[in-house]
Amino acid sequence: MTAKTTSKFRTESDLLGSKEVPEEALYGVQTTRAIENFHISGNLMVSYPNFIKGMAITKKAAALANYEVGMITVQQANAICQACDELIAGQHHDQFPIDMIQGGAGTSTNMCANEVIANRALEIMGYQRGQYEFCSPNDVVNASQSTNDAYPCAIHMAMFLEHEEFLPHLTQMIDALEKKAKEFAEVIKMGRTQLQDAVPMTLGQTFSGFAASLRGELRTLNSAAREFLTVNMGATAIGTGICSKPGYSMACIKALREITGWSIHLADNLIEATSATSCMIQYSAAMKRLCIKINKMCNDLRLMSSGPRCGFNEIHLPERQPGSSIMPGKVNPVIPEVMNQVCYKVIGNDMTITFASDNGQLELNVMEPVIAYSLFESIHLLTNGLDTLRKYCIEGIVANEERCRKLVEGSIGIVTMLNPIIGYKQSTKIAKEASETGRGVYELVTGRGVYELVLEHNLLTKEQLDKILRPENMLKPIDIKL
Repeated sequence: MTAKTTSKFRTESDLLGSKEVPEEALYGVQTTRAIENFHISGNLMVSYPNFIKGMAITKKAAALANYEVGMITVQQANAICQACDELIAGQHHDQFPIDMIQGGAGTSTNMCANEVIANRALEIMGYQRGQYEFCSPNDVVNASQSTNDAYPCAIHMAMFLEHEEFLPHLTQMIDALEKKAKEFAEVIKMGRTQLQDAVPMTLGQTFSGFAASLRGELRTLNSAAREFLTVNMGATAIGTGICSKPGYSMACIKALREITGWSIHLADNLIEATSATSCMIQYSAAMKRLCIKINKMCNDLRLMSSGPRCGFNEIHLPERQPGSSIMPGKVNPVIPEVMNQVCYKVIGNDMTITFASDNGQLELNVMEPVIAYSLFESIHLLTNGLDTLRKYCIEGIVANEERCRKLVEGSIGIVTMLNPIIGYKQSTKIAKEASETGRGVYELVTGRGVYELVLEHNLLTKEQLDKILRPENMLKPIDIKL
């Protein structure tokens, strides 16, 4: 997606010479160079509105601070603030047609914001686009700043916005799982370890475990997101604050707090903060943790719904589309499958972020563009994936209750319940004999089962055995008095 252009142009110049810029473009010469230079991912900044809003929040705070310390005029400050407010409101986003992956440590992104804001401010003040003597992208909009503090601050602001927008999607998934946990609270099923029969549980307990797992990751994400509220504004090029006035940095932090309402703090050491990407590493790691939990859940759903005739078939997933171009009647678990793939991509993005963060040298990490791109992509994939999984799978899951119960009744695993009563050695003998005769607990196949064998060996009475093997006695710690 690119900004709409006409055949009319204005001429702008920079260090490398002059270039023609579309007359109606709010961006300028440096953005034009970035459009030409970086045809990399095909994913443009315009596709990430919160990133544009993050840049606008940063530039507005800088303008307010610069006016406070006497770097710009009140007319310039007011015009810049109005231009930034328009960007925050969603206007002019088509004026950011630059690739998310770029060289220059984010300079193209920073200068695109500077040029768009400068030209819009010029219009507000009654001038023409490109009349930079009245409001320069570098000397006024970028006053007291470098890409090296403005760009990471914008990422931090944007990612906190992204996080706040993401939370409801994750919370809705947790709520849907908890609803299923209540719905399936009485459905007895077989628990398994290492893909082998273990001991009974309820299907509700399975879904309760899913919900608790994701709720724990919600807390981890919230903790990681708070690190975005520490910024390095005022660091300028490398953390020394060169080209800024005393008091600017704290004035900028104050303005950021007022604009956002967030508890934003200045980094303790601006030298360290200017080259650090720790908060981005931490949030990416939290997303990876969440994906590992989601991935496990999706794999479990696929296993529990496998078959339907020759697998577990304990649950029925909503049928979303025919499953084969050659096998009639086949329906695949396509929604858990697509969520698996989302998780793999997010985990891969985390590896990209790890490598990019590891390659910061000396006073700056020039790999921040790919870090930012990976973060935004991951959170967008998770947002869409969670909504798809919840609406088209979780909310429509149906328990195959009779099948679940039969699997429990046919399992040797429930002999475990007898351990505290007859001892591990005797329980093992019963389990081995039942297994060798091909029997479970009741009259399902030929041979002798656990229930019958315990009685045959006079280990317990029928009344005692019936009491011990009540389903409700196998789902929680209990002191059985015989």
